[in-house]
Amino acid sequence: MSLFQSHPLRQTLSDEVHARPPVPLDTPERVTYLAFLHEAGSVGREALHLQQLAEQLNLPAPDTGSGHFFLDSGRFRLKWERHNEFSSYTFFRRTQAGDAGEETALLDVPAAWRKAIPGLLIVATHIELRPVAELAPDAVMAGLSSTGRQSVVSTVADGAAWVFTDFQIADGFSRFLVLDASLTPRQAGRTVQRLLEIETYRVIALLAFPVAKEVGRLLSRAEDELADLMDGIGRAESAEDEREVLARLTRLAAEVERSVAHTTYRFGAAAAYYRLVRQRIDELRETRVTGYPTMDEFMARRLTPAIDTCATIARRQEDLSGRIARNSQLLRTRVDIELQRQNQELLAQMNRRARLQLRLQETVEGLSVVAITYYASQLVNYLSKGAKDHILPATPEVVTAVSIPLIAGLVALGLRRLRRTLAAEESGH
Repeated sequence: MSLFQSHPLRQTLSDEVHARPPVPLDTPERVTYLAFLHEAGSVGREALHLQQLAEQLNLPAPDTGSGHFFLDSGRFRLKWERHNEFSSYTFFRRTQAGDAGEETALLDVPAAWRKAIPGLLIVATHIELRPVAELAPDAVMAGLSSTGRQSVVSTVADGAAWVFTDFQIADGFSRFLVLDASLTPRQAGRTVQRLLEIETYRVIALLAFPVAKEVGRLLSRAEDELADLMDGIGRAESAEDEREVLARLTRLAAEVERSVAHTTYRFGAAAAYYRLVRQRIDELRETRVTGYPTMDEFMARRLTPAIDTCATIARRQEDLSGRIARNSQLLRTRVDIELQRQNQELLAQMNRRARLQLRLQETVEGLSVVAITYYASQLVNYLSKGAKDHILPATPEVVTAVSIPLIAGLVALGLRRLRRTLAAEESGH
């Protein structure tokens, strides 16, 4: 292989396929999952915070450069992962004999450390993995009937386990109960990871729903204003009116485009997270339990309408942006046509002024002939007076009178020739 030049990312891309595998779990087990949205500076503080935990537990400093790592303190295990928008902390604790029923995987995690985890908490979930020999599914379902809550119950992995949840937050955490009928440790790990991903992606996908409601109010107002502006175009009686409507339309376009720029990522991310939720539910291979909805049915009733609303708002926003652009182009065309008409009128006025100027110039040329002839005849007169003894029998007055038509003809001919020369040069350009 040393004979070949490898792509610098070859090993990285190969390792990415095998990165972040599920943690094998031996029943019984308790799992606590925390997901924190990134905020200003939180990503940079995560590595130092994880290093502090390793120091408290007398463990080697973790390598967080890959965006994930696994820590085993003996009393608990921690799987940390960094994603695009959030970082997740999954704590695993094997259930010990004599553990109280309310104990969680956070029991042995330093309280001060976990309270200082950087970011904004968005998902917090407890998962309890227990064998069916210890807790029968029928007993759990009998207890659910008395709570009055709508619970989700299904068998997964082709009947190898039972899953119970209501997707509600109590004491800051949502809860899942997984009863192991015949799961292998790797199956148990994959099942727990899929449940955690379903809960995480479900919540983060819904981040777009409040945005959609806010954008919906903006779109309703913008659509009303656009309709009013279109009526204004029809009522416009002058170019000034059209320019005023165009200014308002441009402002509205800027407002809508700003909304598009701020929300496109959120709506796109919601659709992507929703697809992941559907994919993870399919991977669970659910089987319906009589009298209870499955996770697939729950998401179809509770999550799908919200995601459809986001998709509808996104399409409506893009449609409004396109309509504003088309109407702006239409109005600009009208304004341009009016400007062209005004320019044509201006050019016509300039042509009229040019013709008038030409006539004035011709008049001035006639006066110029008279003036030049007058001054030239005076020169002839002075010359003839000085040479009167040599021009006898002619007198200076006769010579002057005879020179006037000659001088006028020569001046007129010269000006005409000059005008032709200038016209020829102009046409040559």
